[in-house]
Amino acid sequence: MSDMAQIPSLRIGLPRLGKARGLVNAVIGIALLLGLWWLGGRHVANDPDMFAFANFAPEPTLKRLWSMIGSGEVVKMSGPSLERIGLGLFYAIAIGVPVGILIGRVARANEIANVPFQFLRMISPLAWMPIAVMAFDTWDGAIVFLIVMAAVWPILFSTAAGIRRIDPAWLKVARNLGANPFHMLFAVILPAIAIDILTGIRLALGVAWVVLVPAEYLGVTSGLGYAINDARDTLDYDRLAATVVVIGIIGFTLDAAANLLIKKFNWVRAAH
Repeated sequence: MSDMAQIPSLRIGLPRLGKARGLVNAVIGIALLLGLWWLGGRHVANDPDMFAFANFAPEPTLKRLWSMIGSGEVVKMSGPSLERIGLGLFYAIAIGVPVGILIGRVARANEIANVPFQFLRMISPLAWMPIAVMAFDTWDGAIVFLIVMAAVWPILFSTAAGIRRIDPAWLKVARNLGANPFHMLFAVILPAIAIDILTGIRLALGVAWVVLVPAEYLGVTSGLGYAINDARDTLDYDRLAATVVVIGIIGFTLDAAANLLIKKFNWVRAAH
């Protein structure tokens, strides 16, 4: 009897143990990354041919990063980039979700659009740069366009895949209960594919964040990409490395936030 009484407490303890182990492993991974960075920096500093790049090492980089945080430079350089990413994702969602629902629901539309969409998807977003420069009056407009071209495909295809996984019985029941197309969309379809849309947005965010920096090498005078280009041109290598760290931290934070949102909606769907 006493052994049986211990089982619930054991079940409670196992998730906590798993979380602690995950945290320890994450710390180990970060420590290994920093160790490899330190070894690389030491090698560069001791190499006569690469001595000029010694400021890429962890110590000067992190010192400069702390200085940039204190002066507000990190916020100043990150704001325009986040605004461009936000606009690009907004337009990508506004295009990708409706079109994804269309090709997911209408077989004829999917047959017509599949080959062109797959062809366009395989073109690097940066390959559109000359067209973007000619088509838009401002550099910001061109950059947002490149982000849209990077982000729209994961959202579109994830949405379409989610539509195809909807149980037809749900739609039949909704129609039998008198649901009009508006109710069908907002009460059945969108809740059913919310996870697929969010997963597509998470994937799109990762692709867009990678595209953002080279896109900001265009004629803009703000943003993380511009900051890297400026630091390179002025040989300010500790600032360059610190900006790279900022890009990684922001990108990781955005991805983690998207993942938390997916888990939240998974819980809500499971509860219902």
